[in-house]
Amino acid sequence: MLKTILSISGRPGLFKLVNRGKNMLIVESIATGKRTPAYAHDKVISLGDITMYTVDDDVPLSDVLESVKAKNDGKPVDVKAIGDDAAIKEYFGEILPDFDREKVYVSDIKKLLSWYNQLVEAGMTDFATKEDETPESEEKA
Repeated sequence: MLKTILSISGRPGLFKLVNRGKNMLIVESIATGKRTPAYAHDKVISLGDITMYTVDDDVPLSDVLESVKAKNDGKPVDVKAIGDDAAIKEYFGEILPDFDREKVYVSDIKKLLSWYNQLVEAGMTDFATKEDETPESEEKA
């Protein structure tokens, strides 16, 4: 599911891949449903390709989002209620205990929680990757 959810640099929010055109992607905002093109010069990143640094190995974003969902019972996270930067790192330590505290910045954690909130508000709560879909999508790329 996260393979078709995109983050586009310079544009707020997350987008769902709708179709591919010549030298562009047709994307739909998950918040508003408005469709727009994303061109070849736009920096487009699939959430399925993102990992979080840990002490031992990198963890896929889908696993981290599942942990956030489990901790919050599938409800949105109120980042402002958590507190200052130290409290946010402590909160994230409960979600991903072995995250690399030197490489993962508070801004990264806030962005992750923002993405989680946007996905939950859009009704997209199945973050787990299906094993049978992964090889097919890698072959197409």
